[in-house]
Amino acid sequence: MAEISSNLSFSEILGSERPQAVAWFQGKNAPSQIGGFAKFYVTSFGGVLVEVEVYGLPDKKGYSNFYALHIHEYGDCRGNFIHTGEHYNPGEVKHPNHAGDMPPLISKNGYAWASFFDGRFSVTELIGRSIVIHGGADDFTTQPSGNAGEKIACGVIRIVR
Repeated sequence: MAEISSNLSFSEILGSERPQAVAWFQGKNAPSQIGGFAKFYVTSFGGVLVEVEVYGLPDKKGYSNFYALHIHEYGDCRGNFIHTGEHYNPGEVKHPNHAGDMPPLISKNGYAWASFFDGRFSVTELIGRSIVIHGGADDFTTQPSGNAGEKIACGVIRIVR
């Protein structure tokens, strides 16, 4: 009997399972056109499946645009997101190996969708933290946070009941 690949299982999770946590993005400047969500699913592979869908991202002449995506220490999106703290980094490792460092979002016409698996944190560790979209690409080099630019969207990660 053939083993089920993790890819197939992840597709099934996204298609039929309820996430254990979710964050709803709000844009920085009111009224902002940025909206969307991040969903977090527990998997049987010892990690977390993350799905992100965002609309209203700034578009630069119709090209695909890269936006950094990070988990930050604090779930406080008030005041233009100045209270989110640093990247979530319980292991105190250098960037880009923080638990809060995520793959970039790639936007076309202001819309981005991504799904990825991460084994550096659990869903329960993320509850009450924020997920932040930055205005530029993460360079995966500059310390401590990748020179990703201003925070343009933020959502507090909350448990789904």
